[in-house]
Amino acid sequence: MKAIIIEDEDIASRRIRNLIEELAPECEILEQISSVESGHRWFENNELPDLIFLDIQLNDGYGFDIIDRLENHPPIIFTTAYNEYAIRGFKYNGLDYLLKPIDKNELQKALKKYTKTIEKRSDKSTDIEAIRHLFKKEYKRRFMVKVGNQFNTFNVEDIAYFMADDGVIFLLNKKGKRFPIEYTLDQLEDILNPINFFRINRKYMISVCAVEEIHSYFNSRLLIKLKPNQEEQIIVSRERTSNFKKWLDT
Repeated sequence: MKAIIIEDEDIASRRIRNLIEELAPECEILEQISSVESGHRWFENNELPDLIFLDIQLNDGYGFDIIDRLENHPPIIFTTAYNEYAIRGFKYNGLDYLLKPIDKNELQKALKKYTKTIEKRSDKSTDIEAIRHLFKKEYKRRFMVKVGNQFNTFNVEDIAYFMADDGVIFLLNKKGKRFPIEYTLDQLEDILNPINFFRINRKYMISVCAVEEIHSYFNSRLLIKLKPNQEEQIIVSRERTSNFKKWLDT
């Protein structure tokens, strides 16, 4: 078994490594990574490991940012000081979610989950590629919408943004035409690739290609102009502003 540790706190990283060496001496730690940027570089130049130990909040972003760039990702054991990310973590098919400081017994249970997962999926062999395929996250590539008596399909590349209007979610294409769809914005957050789409507030989820202008706004928010344009002011909510900037700078 080959693993990597993604953790920006040196003490926490060394503790995880020491516990792994004690509990699973057969596990080879390939690398200890401390930032989103170095994580991107490592995965660009190395084969996927069998297991990732992933901290969520790093100094230059989120551990999720690293995983989102991978077409396939191996099983993940999340290690973090923040329990509010647990639900999102399990959306990435996380094996376990461990709170820091890491407890030895909890880590041992997580490693056993990994072993059992492999055993269940390898009836005739221990082909790790089969396990990686199990953990692959697929994103929606197109939408089918009803237009009168006809059904049309839209590739996600042709979608500018989604907006909520009077309780209905609309898909807007790059020509400015809008079509009602039977999804909530919460559902769209889960099924669309976060590299390409970002939810800026309770009403809008936008494509990166739809951002035309960005302006500072009061109360630490941002005012943006979209294309196709909307008459109303479109504000990036304060709690989403920081991640919105990181998303644009990816």
